[in-house]
This record gives sequence, C-alpha cells and structure tokens, in this order.
Amino acid sequence: MSFEVLTMGRVGVDVYPLQTGVGLPEVTSFGKYLGGSPTNVAVAAARHGRSAAVVTKTGRDPFGDFVRSALAGYGVSDRFVGTSDIAPTPVTFCEIFPPDDFPLYFYRLPKAPDLDIRPAELDLDAVRGAGIFWMTGTGLAEEPSRSATLAALEERAKAGVTVFDLDWRPMFWPDGNAAAARAHYAEALRGTTVAVGNSDECAVATGEREPYAAAKALLAAGVELAVVKQGPKGVLAMDRDGTAVEIPPVPVDVVNGLGAGDAFGGALCHGLLSGWDTARTVAFANAAGALVAGRLACSDAMPTEAEVEEKLRAVSGRTSHEVNSAV
Repeated sequence: MSFEVLTMGRVGVDVYPLQTGVGLPEVTSFGKYLGGSPTNVAVAAARHGRSAAVVTKTGRDPFGDFVRSALAGYGVSDRFVGTSDIAPTPVTFCEIFPPDDFPLYFYRLPKAPDLDIRPAELDLDAVRGAGIFWMTGTGLAEEPSRSATLAALEERAKAGVTVFDLDWRPMFWPDGNAAAARAHYAEALRGTTVAVGNSDECAVATGEREPYAAAKALLAAGVELAVVKQGPKGVLAMDRDGTAVEIPPVPVDVVNGLGAGDAFGGALCHGLLSGWDTARTVAFANAAGALVAGRLACSDAMPTEAEVEEKLRAVSGRTSHEVNSAV
C-alpha cells in the first residue's frame, strides 16, 4: 500500500498541564497526548482525509503501546513503527504561559528510540511510493538515524514531493553546534523539493535569517519551494522561478502555540497533494496553524479541512480558493 503522506522521525508522549499560567511545580493535573513533530504532521494530514503513516521507533514499554493505539485512533498507520531497546519511549513536558511562552522539557536521554532507526530497516518501496515524504532536521542529529534519513532521501530521488522540515532543536544534537549541523542540512536539502522553517531554522540551514534572503538561499540549495514562517508576521513562500507570496497572520487568542507548526505541516501536505497553487496552500496551512494555537493539545487539536475553511471565512470573508485573487 502506498501512503499519501509518509513522515519520518520523532515520536513520544506529550504530558501537558491542564492549568495555564503556572509553572510545573504548581501544576496539579496533566493530559497525555501523542507527540513528536513528524508524528503530529501525519495526524494532521489524516485529519484532512489523507492516508498517512510514520516511520519511527518507540521503547519497549507501555508508552510505546500508547503511541500505537493513539496512531490507530487518528487513522495513521503504525506499520513502520519499530521498537528499540536502547531507551524508553520519550516524554515531553511543557509549561503554558500564553500568548508566547511555552517552555519545553524533553526526556530523550541518553538517546531516543526514534534516533535508532537504521537504514536496513527502511521499507524503501514505501518511501519511493509515498505522495509526500516528510523528514526533519532532528532525524539528522545522530547516527544511525542520520544515515537512515539520508538513505531514504537518496532512494526517493526527489520523486513526488519531498519535504524537509528544518526543525532545528540544538538540545537534540550532541554538541548543539549549528555551524557543524549545516553540512548535514545542506546534504539533505539537495534531496528535497520543499523546505519549511522559521527564521532561526533557516539561519542554521543556510546562514541567512532575513526571510527573502533565506528563501532564495534554500532555493539555491536545491529545493523548488521555500516556506519561511515568520510567526506574527505571517508566512513567506517562494517558488523556483522566484515568485513570492506573503500570507498575513491569522488573528488568534493563543492557548498553546506548540502544535501550530505541525498543523501547518499537515495542511501544507494536503494543499500540495490537492494541486493547489502556492498562495492557496500556504494560506490554508497558516489558518490551520492558527486554529491549533488556540487549542490546548497538539495531536488532539488538529483541524479538519472544513474547520480551516470556516476559520479563513471568519477572519477574511474568503475561503482558501479565493485567496489567490487577493494576494
């Protein structure tokens, strides 16, 4: 079976406080959710009706069982979810101080199982056959995951849509050195067609932080579409021919901004698979991210296409297919 969206990389359990505006020492109750950025992108894509799967690994523990049951509940295949004995399934805690302070605490040491994915374990037929293959910067942080990720890109050879979520998290890299990571990012960029990241992530990948310069540098590195997320300033997207669109931010009362990027990613996949133009795709993804920023959870909060269109209509009076005429 070929999947419309196949993501690869981080998985875990998000343990989020059910109280906002207080630190972890004062929190009295928590919710447990499926977590890990590429895993949540697969969930978000499935919410838009796409067949989705994730290539990852859990520990041999009850949280690993939870990951599999949660994926099934969201309609995401666990066919490529392996088990590693190197460590338990990771958990992540956060603090929630709206509108813009959401400290994260990752428990992934000494090494997370999703960094133990090995090249020989990949289902290369599935990698080649996916409509969209989505990988992340974190997958490049350590071996054997780095070699497995690059092997998947080599096998895919830019077939279909291949997305690189720049996903720079220095705490996942052995030395946290952005300059040292850039060579690995450059190698991955040569094998991808779409790059997505914020200004900090673009700076790691290309050395450029200014949005237009970063987008041009990503295109020069080998991709065909560069998407630069600018937070409260909206999103810049630039195609191979240099055509650029800027999508303004969608107003939202932020509850928890941590899942917004994953919702953006799943919606981006949906738009790309639908054959929408860049303006419509990015406007739709931007609104999906805003919706999730206004909700507490990440995986549980991923919206449907109808919800995203309703949000766009509410804030602008236009649905996504009407955006292009106004850009």
